[in-house]
Amino acid sequence: MIARLRSLATQWTFLVPLAAVVLLVLTWGRNLPGVLVAVVTVVLAGAVLAAVHHAEVVAHRVGEPFGSLVLAIAVTIIEVALIVTLMADGGAKSSTLARDTVFAAVMITCNGIVGLSLLVASLRHGTAIFNPEGTGAALATVATLATLSLVLPTFTTSKPGPEFSSVQLTFAALSSLILYGLFVATQTVRHRDYFLPIARQGGGIAVDEHAVAPSARTARISLVLLALALIGVVGLAKGVSPAIESGVEAAGLHHAVVGVIIALLVLLPETIAALRSARRDRVQTSLNLALGSAMASIGLTIPAVALASLWLAGPLVLGLSATHMVLLALTVVVSSLTVVPGRATPLQGGVHLVLFAAYLELAINP
Repeated sequence: MIARLRSLATQWTFLVPLAAVVLLVLTWGRNLPGVLVAVVTVVLAGAVLAAVHHAEVVAHRVGEPFGSLVLAIAVTIIEVALIVTLMADGGAKSSTLARDTVFAAVMITCNGIVGLSLLVASLRHGTAIFNPEGTGAALATVATLATLSLVLPTFTTSKPGPEFSSVQLTFAALSSLILYGLFVATQTVRHRDYFLPIARQGGGIAVDEHAVAPSARTARISLVLLALALIGVVGLAKGVSPAIESGVEAAGLHHAVVGVIIALLVLLPETIAALRSARRDRVQTSLNLALGSAMASIGLTIPAVALASLWLAGPLVLGLSATHMVLLALTVVVSSLTVVPGRATPLQGGVHLVLFAAYLELAINP
């Protein structure tokens, strides 16, 4: 019976990514009626769960921290493609799309995912433990990238408004790529042990050490299905975005709420994977996913939109508003205080979640 259930689960996670891509092809660029929106939403949720499953298979095969890096980069590359596609559609609102999406990703990962992971792990295991060296390095990189790309444009004077000049944008793009590449090299080669889960008695531990690692063939299949599932998640999220936008407008909410909802959908696979790791007392893996996603979102998005701006019409607004800069600064300060001890209680998780709630509230009522 157990073997049969496992077989059904495997078939389900194999079929849903394919169904998501097929549905995406059939619905791309079309106005969806209410019934089809409901169908797309169900398939979207299934694709999210399938993406988490296949990401964990790949992560188990390659080990940490490579596993969390695979999911973070895969989600971000497709997210960047979605941003550039939406910017190419034009419109007055596309000028702030990259900024709003990147900032939403930073707040969701650094406060939402981190807060939930710390809360779940500390409630289940007493305290959440992690490696402050690796987590601190990731946080410092995220803070630097966010400041260079999202804060400085508000104060530069070469162009009117919160925009970079061409030279400044080129510098920000190159700096983002260099910092992200340097971090990946540190995480996977030079100081890989800084990003491994910590045992409560001290030292690193092997993730899923009691389970048999999947074969190379199984991992390759899961990697392909992971990519298909993520394409389905992002593409279907774009397909239902007009319905979401109509609902937001009907409710009288600010248009920025649409970007928040889309970002939440795109980052849902990483959120579920991070919470599963936190439940297993692998908090370092959860933090690798959260901060790695924030870093990849900035480090890959800014160079991509800088390149796309060469042929896309309209301005590229990157500078944050004063309210968002306050939230970003508070996030960096609170995250630093959380990281330094190398352990956290439910209080730290609650603080991050309150910051995330404040971001959502201000998105609804700016």
